Amino acid sequence: LYLPKNGIRLRIPFSSFSSSSSLPVDRVHHHKRRQSVLVSALELGGLKISKEEIVRDDPTNNIPDTIFAKLGMQLHRRNQHPLGILKNAIYDYFDTNYPDKFDKFDDLCPIVSVRQNFDEVLVPADHVSRSYNDTYYVDSQTVLRCHTSAHQAELLRNGYTHFLDTGDVYRRDSIDSTHYPVFHQMEGVGVFAPNDWEASGTDATSHAAEALKKCLEGLAQHLFGSMDGSFGLWSDRTRNIEKKW
Repeated sequence: LYLPKNGIRLRIPFSSFSSSSSLPVDRVHHHKRRQSVLVSALELGGLKISKEEIVRDDPTNNIPDTIFAKLGMQLHRRNQHPLGILKNAIYDYFDTNYPDKFDKFDDLCPIVSVRQNFDEVLVPADHVSRSYNDTYYVDSQTVLRCHTSAHQAELLRNGYTHFLDTGDVYRRDSIDSTHYPVFHQMEGVGVFAPNDWEASGTDATSHAAEALKKCLEGLAQHLFGSMDGSFGLWSDRTRNIEKKW
């Protein structure tokens, strides 16, 4: 399937199962209990996708009906939903402080390839997140995205250097007070050119770190109101907290 959205041509591979697959098929529950749900088809990226394409009697498929039913909800695109309100508040911040700089995506299809979801964001081949216990597989080469980072490489290849990507993401978590198999993320990416850090008189890493700090502190203030400077995210009050970039 090809989804031509926002100038991007995304390929969603629905590959057939091969016995030579390197994925641990033995960890899949072959006899999955399918719960009855009303949804039989949904629209993603302008294309209609049937339940039979996503929920299959296939040894490499571990997606139940209940997860398929969540795929088309797109709560983050509903302006009056708390997620939509938060997304638009973040958009307002970037539009005000970085006018006409960040492209915005909130309708990229959550069905992605294993390469997009893992390989292109440098997840090791033996990482536990690739297992059938942690990720929803449509087939051996296609998954429900575990993070919006699955679209980073595709967007960069298509020439986008500054963008926000919001979407629903899926992980096979057991439901408890702090876990749910469906949640939402917003990805923010900015690419700096040599003239950016040369003009500031710093090296590339220092320039990027300072720009990120300024962006996130400003966003926190935009969302939660003014803060006493002594309690800033990177103030001396937090000097004992390790910071990683």
